[in-house]
Amino acid sequence: MPVFSLDPAQTAWCAELRTLAADKLAPLAAQGEPGRVNGPLIAALGEHGLLERLFTAGALDLCLMRESLAHTCTEAETALALQGLGAHPVAAAGTPEQRSRWLPEVTAGRAVAAFALSEPDAGSDAAALALEAAPHGDGWLLSGEKQWISNAPEADFYTVFARTAADAGARGVTAFLVPADRPGLTGSPLDMLSPHAIGTLVCDQVPVGPADVLGEVDRGFRVAMNTLNLFRPSVGAFAVGMAQAALDATVGHTARRTAFGGFLKDLQAVAHQVAEMATRTEAARLLVYAAAAAYDAGDPDVPRRAAMAKLLATETAQYVVDTAVQLHGARALQRGHLLEHLYREVRAPRIYEGATEVQRTIIAKELYR
Repeated sequence: MPVFSLDPAQTAWCAELRTLAADKLAPLAAQGEPGRVNGPLIAALGEHGLLERLFTAGALDLCLMRESLAHTCTEAETALALQGLGAHPVAAAGTPEQRSRWLPEVTAGRAVAAFALSEPDAGSDAAALALEAAPHGDGWLLSGEKQWISNAPEADFYTVFARTAADAGARGVTAFLVPADRPGLTGSPLDMLSPHAIGTLVCDQVPVGPADVLGEVDRGFRVAMNTLNLFRPSVGAFAVGMAQAALDATVGHTARRTAFGGFLKDLQAVAHQVAEMATRTEAARLLVYAAAAAYDAGDPDVPRRAAMAKLLATETAQYVVDTAVQLHGARALQRGHLLEHLYREVRAPRIYEGATEVQRTIIAKELYR
C-alpha cells in the first residue's frame, strides 16, 4: 500500500469506526465519570472486536483505529490505546502462561491493563527510574513509587518496570507483570486535566518471581522501547484525529458564521488560517502513516520515523485546536463544546510517551548515528 493513500476497504473501515464511535461508544463515554476507568466503554470495545484487533493487526491498523475513534469520541480512543499500551508487553514478551491468563481478558474488555514506567523523578529520562527490585529468595521485592500512570489505581494488572541492577542505566531494568491484588501494591488517583484515570502506584515490598518477568531480566528497557516505538506513531494518529475534528468544526463554523457583512470564510485572513490548518493536518497524517508502514515492514529506521510522527502530529494538533478555538471565539471555551473538550485533551500527548523535546533528541541521535 502506498503510504500516501488508503485503499477503499481501509477508507470504508474508518467510516465504520466513526459511525460506531458516534452511535455506540460516545453515549457510554458520556455516562462515565471523569478521572475514572469506564468499564462499560471498555467492555463495548471488546464486544465490537476492537481490543482483539489491537494484538492481531499491524501498526497502520492501530493508527487508523486511533485516528477514527479520536475524531468522534476521544474517550473511546484513549480507553482502546491504554489497553494496548498496558498489555502489548504481555503480547510481545510474555510467556505462554502470561498470555493465556491475561490477553483473553483484555481483548474481551473484562480486564484493565496499565503501563507503569514513569516515576516522580523519572519521566522523560525513563532510564533513570529508581523503583527497586531487591533480590528475595528466587524472586524480588519491589519498593518505590510510580506516578502519572494511566488507568491507575483501577487497573487489574500492571506492566511495571523496576531496577534490578544498580547504576546500570537502561541495562539494569526488568519488566514485571504485576496483578493488582499483590500484597504491598497500593495506589491513589491524581486529579489531572485529562478526563481519563491517572494515578500513582506505591510498591511496599511487592513480591514478584521469575514467572512474572516479561522478557529477560535486566532487559526490560527493550520491552518498554519496543512498545513505545509501536505506540508513538499511533499517539500521532490520536492527535491527527483530534486535529481533523477541530478542522471539520472550523470549516462548518466559518461557512455559516456572519461578521462584517459576510461569512467568515470570505475573509482572507480566516480562509488562509483554515487552509494552513488543513495543510498541517494532512502533512501530520502522512508522516504518521509512513511511520506505521515502516514499522509493519520491519524498517530499521523505526525509532526516527516514530519520533518524527509523534513530534509533528502532536505539535500540529495543538496548533490546529488552538486556531480553531480562536476562530470560533468565546463559544469554543464554554463547557460541553467540542473544542473546549479537545482543548483539554490535546495538551497531554505532547508530554506522555516521550515529550516533544525527547522526540527531537531521538531524531537527532538517529541522524548522527
